[in-house]
Amino acid sequence: MDAKTPAVLVLAGPVTREEVRGLCDDVRGLLETTGAGVVVCDVGGLGPPGLGTVDLLARLQLAARRAGGRIRLRDPDPALHALLALVGLAFEMEGQPEQREPPLGVEEAVEAEDPAV
Repeated sequence: MDAKTPAVLVLAGPVTREEVRGLCDDVRGLLETTGAGVVVCDVGGLGPPGLGTVDLLARLQLAARRAGGRIRLRDPDPALHALLALVGLAFEMEGQPEQREPPLGVEEAVEAEDPAV
């Protein structure tokens, strides 16, 4: 695996509290072996999101940060995305477009009653 290619950790099924520590160890190990600084967590198989999922992801992010890296989520359920935003946790999502200015030459629509600037 190339040092720039992030490793992928697939999270499936409901994860028990006993499994969380092992997954945190997996994240730290993947960061050390790849040297990429990012572990992609495929969360598509976690099932319906709940506070247990939020707790798991927060702990994985904390373990990654302590190891000098971070995690990126792949295939998150829209409900998981909303739940993370509700509790105030921001995660990088794979395939999410960057927020930036529109390209040059793109004009906004103007109403006829708008005064000229």
